[in-house]
Amino acid sequence: MGLVVLKFGGSSVADTEAIQRVAWTIAETYSEGNNVVTVLSAQADTTDELIRKAKELNPNPSMREMDVLLSTGEQASVALMAMALEKLGLPVVSLTGWQIGMNTDSDYGSARIKSLSAERLKAELDRRRIVLVAGFQGVNKFDDITTIGRGGSDTTAVAIAVALNADLCKIYTDVDGVYTADPNKVPGAKKLDEITYDEMIELASLGAQILHNRSVEMAKRYGVKMEVLSSLHRKPGTIIKGVTKVEHTKISGVAKDSNIARIALVGLRDEPGVAFKVFRVLANAKINIDIILQSIGRDFTNDISFTVSREDMNKAIEILEENKDVIGYTEINTTDKIAKISIVGAGMMSSPGVAAMMFEALYDSKINIAMISTSEIKVSVLVDENDADRSVATIHAKFFGA
Repeated sequence: MGLVVLKFGGSSVADTEAIQRVAWTIAETYSEGNNVVTVLSAQADTTDELIRKAKELNPNPSMREMDVLLSTGEQASVALMAMALEKLGLPVVSLTGWQIGMNTDSDYGSARIKSLSAERLKAELDRRRIVLVAGFQGVNKFDDITTIGRGGSDTTAVAIAVALNADLCKIYTDVDGVYTADPNKVPGAKKLDEITYDEMIELASLGAQILHNRSVEMAKRYGVKMEVLSSLHRKPGTIIKGVTKVEHTKISGVAKDSNIARIALVGLRDEPGVAFKVFRVLANAKINIDIILQSIGRDFTNDISFTVSREDMNKAIEILEENKDVIGYTEINTTDKIAKISIVGAGMMSSPGVAAMMFEALYDSKINIAMISTSEIKVSVLVDENDADRSVATIHAKFFGA
């Protein structure tokens, strides 16, 4: 008998038919003799609808109250699933984040998990109950409900797998695994049988909307074996683990992120500490920075360009303008009409010329590159948003064929 943690996303429990289909999958896993914990997301579009209702009442609601509101979507999912399993005659209990002892910090909207007691989980499993857990949520030291960010149910599932020392954490989605590109937009995309934690972290962070990147980071840290597979089709998915068996191709995938904006500070003084001043004020406002490029200006000045998420652009501009005299720049240039295109692959480390192949593909398609960022296993470029999908397709064809 094993212990398996299952997670189903919003599209997998979108309606009554989908809930019944998932209930049979849970029942089958349980009937094989496994102890089963299942984490559920809110039903498809539920979170967006709750946000819309909140904004109708108050354009700027407090993050605490938003967490109270948004956590209800997952609670509805587990209650409905429990009813479906009860109808099948199975022992089941639904639990919220606070009931399983999911303790977080107080960063409402994007809280970090601090600990998971799991005593209630273990007690229910000892009674051979199927345990359904509301994902995406926890409780802070003030006993307030918190949420851990969009996609956070993946992280909930991995945290439970860690706490219970589960044999496997299976993430069910509307695709049957991890692909070399978005199969809905790149017809030639290929499903990967396995992928390393590092590659999956990069893909998740760079726009591949398959897994919450924090869930993979946690899985890597604690050695949790993960599988991404379809809730619609009964076929093997993609295994995520430390080391893959097969020799890597040059890259494992191409990802696109359209949720970015570029900010350029022009005419910064060419002296020590200027970059520190820029990024300190942004860090204090909890604005994440991605690609950074410093160019040599003239007359003892420099320019610094960097990217942030689109939702942080206006906040970043406001903070920089408030600190203009301290930082010492002459003007700000911004655009959110861009996209980040990235290639990821552990095979890059032993394959010279990978970046050149990527740039050649873009050159052949007459696509201009605005900024470049590299690491050992990734290369990212900024392009015009109108060229984003074409960029992914031409790069994918270069590495994987049409």
